[in-house]
Formats: sequence, C-alpha cells, structure tokens
Amino acid sequence: MNKAFVKETDEDDEPEHGLPALPAGFKNYITPAGHQRLKDELLFLIDKDRPEVVKIVSWAASNGDRSENGDYIYGKRRLREIDRRIRFLIKRLDLVEEFDPSVHFGIDQIFFGATVTYEKQGGEQNTVTIVGIDESDPLHGSISWVSPVARALTKAHEGDTVTFKAPGGMEELYVLKVTYPEPEAKK
Repeated sequence: MNKAFVKETDEDDEPEHGLPALPAGFKNYITPAGHQRLKDELLFLIDKDRPEVVKIVSWAASNGDRSENGDYIYGKRRLREIDRRIRFLIKRLDLVEEFDPSVHFGIDQIFFGATVTYEKQGGEQNTVTIVGIDESDPLHGSISWVSPVARALTKAHEGDTVTFKAPGGMEELYVLKVTYPEPEAKK
C-alpha cells in the first residue's frame, strides 16, 4: 500500500524514550529552568530544524522520481519526527505548572526542587535533585518527583531516616543535607 494513504495515529505523539504518564489527578510540576528548556527546544524545532528539513525535502522533491530519492524519503521521515515532537511539546507545555523551588530556600524539609544528599544502608552517599517528570535525568542526579525515592524523601527533614520499597526489597535512606536554589534578586 502506498504510504500516502496511511494515516498517522495519535499514539505517534509520544516520543521514542516514552516519558511516563502523570499520575491521575496530579499536576505536571516543572522548575523554571526545565520549563525554559522545553520552550527553547520547541522554538528551535519550529524556527531552525523544521525549516531546514523542509528546504531539503523541497529540493529533493524537485529532483524528480521520489520513490527512489533517499533525500526525499529520509527528509519526510525526519519531518514527521519533528512534527511529532512539536505536537508532544505543545501538549506538555499546556499541562505544566511552573514552580520555583527557591521559595523554600533556607529550610531543611524536602519538597519539589530540593537537592538532597542521602546515605544508603551500605554507606553509599547519593545527591539528587527532585524535579518534574519532563526534566528528570537519573544518570545526572535529577529524579522525578513521582519516583519511589523522591516520594519517600518528600516531607522528610535533614537527619530523618526514610524507608521505601526498592526492587531488591525495603531500603532505608538517611537524609544528610537538604538545599534549595537561592532566590534571584528582584529588580
């Protein structure tokens, strides 16, 4: 069947890395920096990336036979990927609720946006920042506020021990330090 007659479905709106869905009844919190990164990515795709690919596809289409034209075929595929990501970002940005964690600066209780240093039972120390779903990156120390570790840490204070269910069984974490970003000086 010719690809021209195949309709893309809405399930294609989710990116390949598959961000988790929000828990029912919860808002999509995000830090100001994370919100700005999503907006910057959207603007880059719309203003830079998409026009470049459209130009390539237009040039490739003018070369004649499109069925064996690699530039045209791969350009159209890339264009679909870009459009899918744009739709996804627009939907996500419509749902986000920006929250500035600096409002908690100076307190030792853990809330959204806190950077927490904790110690596991074996003595291993980890430092994580609790951020929104769309900006989490566990390999770089940013965990989603809906993750099991973040849920266990939320509302705890420095010096508290929290327990959570890990894949290997129950685990205890001892909270060593809690920090928040400093508020920016108002101009």
